[in-house]
Amino acid sequence: MQILLLGKNGQLGWELQRALAPLGRLIALDRHGDGELCGDLEQPEALAATVRRIRPDVIVNASAYTAVDKAETDTERARMVNATAPAMLAHEAAAAGAWLVHYSTDYVFDGSGDQPRDESAPTSPLNAYGRTKLEGEQLIAASGCQHLTFRTSWVFAARGGNFAKTMLRLAGERDALSVIDDQVGAPTGAELLADVTAHALRMARAQPRVSGLYHAAAGGQTSWHGYARHVIEWARERGHPVRVPPDAIKPIPATAYPLPAPRPLNSRLDTRRLRETFGLELPAWERGVERMLEEVLAR
Repeated sequence: MQILLLGKNGQLGWELQRALAPLGRLIALDRHGDGELCGDLEQPEALAATVRRIRPDVIVNASAYTAVDKAETDTERARMVNATAPAMLAHEAAAAGAWLVHYSTDYVFDGSGDQPRDESAPTSPLNAYGRTKLEGEQLIAASGCQHLTFRTSWVFAARGGNFAKTMLRLAGERDALSVIDDQVGAPTGAELLADVTAHALRMARAQPRVSGLYHAAAGGQTSWHGYARHVIEWARERGHPVRVPPDAIKPIPATAYPLPAPRPLNSRLDTRRLRETFGLELPAWERGVERMLEEVLAR
């Protein structure tokens, strides 16, 4: 099997290079490409030519426009990367009989209520980023290609910046922190997503009927405030320098920290379809976060 991976140097793309390697020959590209090969989603014609040249059995698109606030004004670029280019990849996959793997987001929902949403729940994005990601999902589904689209939430990795690292830095510098407590979801490791992808893809190649949309997120739920407290207390218990005391991590509503792009308050995703279809267990979010912290703090 020949696999074309796009976005190889992002948080998810880096983990996918590891997870996908045992499945076949992996050609991994970033936006700068490799010689005559193009991996830039902002150049869809050149990217299509690359797909036709490689003739992969599987295309894995780990590239995305993820600058949520900037997308409010940079909407055309966000749409190109999150919708137009994935639609082109889907067209090329359909023409070649290849599989397409794509990643989407809980931001396709409006965040109302307090229950996890499944794949059939009505969508209503609150911001431009969510609208472009939803359009990408829809165009892929309409293409008729065999695909696995994974909606996920609150992705983190040891590589690059993330919320936990920021909280640890601030906890070592400040006497108090204020963290949003009315946005709830599941912090999900890029490592977990990559492993889920590899397991699901191996099964999908043998059972095409599993093509479709799936929710993929770590088990459990928390708020950003709960996430911060867990990270800081975990570090404190292991002797890492933490200045802020536990009772000085103050919960605040999202309205106290306004941003250009509104975020959904409820990011809970029902992952039953993924777990039952592929026979997978999704570990609690705390396990992935703690494993990431072990790696980060050991450096």
